[in-house]
Amino acid sequence: MIGAITAGLFSTGVAASTTSYESISTVTVGGGGASSISFTSIPSTYKHLEIRGIGQINTGTEYALVRFNSDSGANYSIHYLNGSGSAASAGAATSTNQAAMFYGMGMPSTASTFGVGVCSILDYADTNKYKTVRALDGFDANGSGGVELVSSSWRNTAAITSISLTPNSSKTFTQYSQFALYGIKG
Repeated sequence: MIGAITAGLFSTGVAASTTSYESISTVTVGGGGASSISFTSIPSTYKHLEIRGIGQINTGTEYALVRFNSDSGANYSIHYLNGSGSAASAGAATSTNQAAMFYGMGMPSTASTFGVGVCSILDYADTNKYKTVRALDGFDANGSGGVELVSSSWRNTAAITSISLTPNSSKTFTQYSQFALYGIKG
């Protein structure tokens, strides 16, 4: 079902089916949490990548920072739009040292509430263009909650071979958080 939803939300002009997605790697956070999640040795054999996550960051109002190929230079830009049902906000940041996603994982205020998100990384292996990232995430806390749409860019033409996710402000992903990386065939 998520593949069908993703295909509709993040259409790349190519009809996607469940056989278009191949699992590359899955990381599940164990006891004690994790200060980062990494996907390495990503093959260049797909058109796009997708990260699907369900998780929680150990304090509210946090989100995951994303770096490609360990690049910590000021080569990223972020645009976001979020809403809680009673308020909306938007913003942008340019020349940052990371992209951002999965804001919904840091918003729940109860230990039993996890956020979810889907992130598409377009043309990740194309060495002729900068990389574009689109993420949709949110959470529900029994009547309250929020959603966010984030668009980021990595101003680098290198093929993406590794991805690291790190909660901002030196926080951690809590136990049972899970992230799966998929390759999408072209």
